[in-house]
Amino acid sequence: MTAQANAPAPKTASAPAGETVAQLVGRALAELGAGHCFGVVGSGNFDVTNALIRHGVPYTAARHEGGAATMADAYARMSGKVALLSVHQGCGLTNATTGIGEAAKSRTPLLVLAAETAGAAVNSNFTMDQPGLARSVGALSHRVHSAASAVDDVVRAFRTAQNERRTVVLNLPLDVQAQLAPGTNDVVPVAPPAPMRPAASAVAALADLILAAERPVFVAGRGGRGAREEILALADHAGALVATSAVANGLFAGDPFGLGISGGFSSPTTAELISDADLIVGFGCALNMWTMRHGTLIGASAAVVQVDLEDSALGANRPITLGVLGDSAATAADALAELQRRGAVPVTGYRTSEVRARIAASARWQDVATPDLGGPGADGAVRIDPRELTRRIDELLPAERIVAVDSGNFMGYPSQYLDVPDEFGFCFTQAFQSIGLGLSTAIGSALAQPRRLPVLGTGDGGFLMGISELETAVRLRLPLLCIVYNDAAYGAEVHHFAEHGPVDVSTVTFPETDIAAIARGYGCEALTVRTVEDLEPVKAWVDSQPDRPLVLDAKIASDSGAWWLAEAFKGH
Repeated sequence: MTAQANAPAPKTASAPAGETVAQLVGRALAELGAGHCFGVVGSGNFDVTNALIRHGVPYTAARHEGGAATMADAYARMSGKVALLSVHQGCGLTNATTGIGEAAKSRTPLLVLAAETAGAAVNSNFTMDQPGLARSVGALSHRVHSAASAVDDVVRAFRTAQNERRTVVLNLPLDVQAQLAPGTNDVVPVAPPAPMRPAASAVAALADLILAAERPVFVAGRGGRGAREEILALADHAGALVATSAVANGLFAGDPFGLGISGGFSSPTTAELISDADLIVGFGCALNMWTMRHGTLIGASAAVVQVDLEDSALGANRPITLGVLGDSAATAADALAELQRRGAVPVTGYRTSEVRARIAASARWQDVATPDLGGPGADGAVRIDPRELTRRIDELLPAERIVAVDSGNFMGYPSQYLDVPDEFGFCFTQAFQSIGLGLSTAIGSALAQPRRLPVLGTGDGGFLMGISELETAVRLRLPLLCIVYNDAAYGAEVHHFAEHGPVDVSTVTFPETDIAAIARGYGCEALTVRTVEDLEPVKAWVDSQPDRPLVLDAKIASDSGAWWLAEAFKGH
């Protein structure tokens, strides 16, 4: 991971006379450079939220705390700034827990401002173990303890979120919020840390493995974002192909030796080239079952190197030949310098003209021929092949886009068939594998990258689960394209259990729902899509400079179970 070079410069100021702790917290976070706040306001977080707004922090009101949490998560991922989530004590925090857990598992720099009942209010309906709840989903728990310590408490929590890339729940007891702040409360600047440089011995060992390799592949994960130029410079010298995990999709967009996503979403060409590698180097990449297909993408004789900022991550998911503790950009730069110091000249390695031609012809799923599954189904209704649907949408949309993906059987289609311009064009909130986060992910991403067309890929189950936030998208006047892959079911479960023989799937199938009509009721434009021709109005919508969402209720044909989901269920 690289330092956040684009974080706003901190400011310092003294507390205004008569300022409460709640007002101080809002001012301090504004001065520290918080990027955006999302939330649902109740009595416990009313004052602190208004203080944030008064001091210039943008605020978006969601319809549910769970939606607000995921919007904040997505905003932080796509902006490089610390995002804030503001929730009421007790039930406000519990409503947000799934989104907080997703952010925590993804190491998102997110600060949750959670009102908390006063210490003496043991009989309050809102009383609960908020620190315990935070820790249970992997977040850190901090607290503003008193008026005297408030600035230090806030700075400590913010610094932890920003510099350690952690999700932090900052509990704000109501009695402390109401206290008057001391007269002087200067905010201490929070400087991003310098990149962690790897040990010279580790760099030398990495250089040895690169020099010995004939077919190296570099795979960048979340920790490789921001290190594109350094990794590509090393790859060019070493003759390495480059790929990403799903969360870093787009990092190497445009590179002729870029393979796209490594793992369950890999095209056959990408999977074959990675599995033939004799050296795999993961830059800020967990090399987990998703990215390495349960290890099947790692050849039997391949050396495996993992570069990470945390010692505990090295080798956590599989045996490795070498672990390098360091920042991805710094490690790649130091490894290149070491090769040059040794007089090693750039080599062709895996970057042959033949491999380049194979990548150009078939590494993208758009270029892989597949049979068209569309047409009348057993009930006579026409349904569209989800691959043909997404291929055509990719052609209709501008290149400057930001794609958000919900979880479910459908999720490979937008991930595989929608190109993105860079790593800030793809937001994948999948660490917790919860459905229903997609719409909020798209909203948070859109606010982080307002110059790009936001696109959501979601299933009917996930879309309906989070649909309250469709009103938020309409209220914000977002030109959001929502692709609903509608199979009238929780498709993953249907296909997973059906493959074991005849079973009753009535618990995970539903009557046909007119999602387009529902979307119009929220104030969106909407289309029912059964054929590729039904998509033609999408181009007119894009060209119209839209200021409201367009929802595509795509009645999709069954793919008999996406094979990437079969891979996923192996890990349950």
